Amino acid sequence: MSLYRLAWPLIERLEPENAHRLAIKVLASGFGGRQKTPDDPALAVEVFGRRFPNPVGLAAGFDKDAECPDACLRLGFAFTEVGAVTPRPQAGNAKPRLFRLPENMAVINRMGFNNQGLEAMTARLGARRGPSNPNPGPVGVNLGVNRDSEDAPADYAAGARALAPLADFLTVNVSSPNTAGLRALQSRANLTTILAATREARDAACAEAGCPTPPLLLKIAPDLTEEDLADIVATALEDGGPDGLIISNTTIARPPQLNGPHRAEPGGLSGRPLFEASTALLSEVYRRTGGKLPLIGVGGIEDGATAYAKILAGASLIQLYTALVFKGPELLPALKHDLAERLKADGFETLQDAIGAGAD
Repeated sequence: MSLYRLAWPLIERLEPENAHRLAIKVLASGFGGRQKTPDDPALAVEVFGRRFPNPVGLAAGFDKDAECPDACLRLGFAFTEVGAVTPRPQAGNAKPRLFRLPENMAVINRMGFNNQGLEAMTARLGARRGPSNPNPGPVGVNLGVNRDSEDAPADYAAGARALAPLADFLTVNVSSPNTAGLRALQSRANLTTILAATREARDAACAEAGCPTPPLLLKIAPDLTEEDLADIVATALEDGGPDGLIISNTTIARPPQLNGPHRAEPGGLSGRPLFEASTALLSEVYRRTGGKLPLIGVGGIEDGATAYAKILAGASLIQLYTALVFKGPELLPALKHDLAERLKADGFETLQDAIGAGAD
């Protein structure tokens, strides 16, 4: 039995947000462990002009303030995404705001973009680049807006201006259900304005710093109307659209199979119950975009089978988070081993060959 499984009865007794803070502290202190064996070469994939040794990343929401990105990478993730970060620090929503649904391997959260703000994140990401860390692994930044913001495009632009020289990609998050009015920004007119402002700020910051411009991604919700989806796809394929899409954020839906005393809590639902809807949306977007945009698949990934399903549906990269709560970091080597075996069993020499093969 793994160390995490042995510790689970104690972890489960901790209030979820306290358990999360403990995990961050353990990783930031250097006690998080390290991948022991190299990745199977079949798992390597090239996306955004960069080679990833495997497709698996850690989703935004875990390391909100960039306290332990390198420790997360040492676990075996090919990349990690920190944030969401807002221009000014904010406390987020009232507690309790994080709830486990163990029978469903799911979590409900209504955190509300709690974070320490741009200044703190800029300092941390800047500190990880230097002689002591000459080849820092890829870290993306998820950008949000302050809850009292009167100018959303300006908030996203502020994040891009500060962090573009320090990030390997930037994500415009218009899909969290826990900030009032945020999902309304997924309309075509709003997206065009936000992306233009963010791109302009990113380009200016990188020109001044003399660094490459990181890809600009858009993270979308799984609860889209047909009109919303059509707007997003049209915007994505326009000049000035995002360089890729992350599919998807948490859902406000409550499937009937949810169990436990917290099943009706308001907020975003993640984990196993999100898998089917998010994967269907991923496949649909891949079809509508004709595979022209890199897609990152998120939602309900917990093993090699679910990871493989995302790849076949059109994901070039994938992200997970909720499954870590219930399975611990040991799930990562098992997932990657099983994913490599599935690729080989289906006759794919590389993961790149399998992307979108099942999106029909």
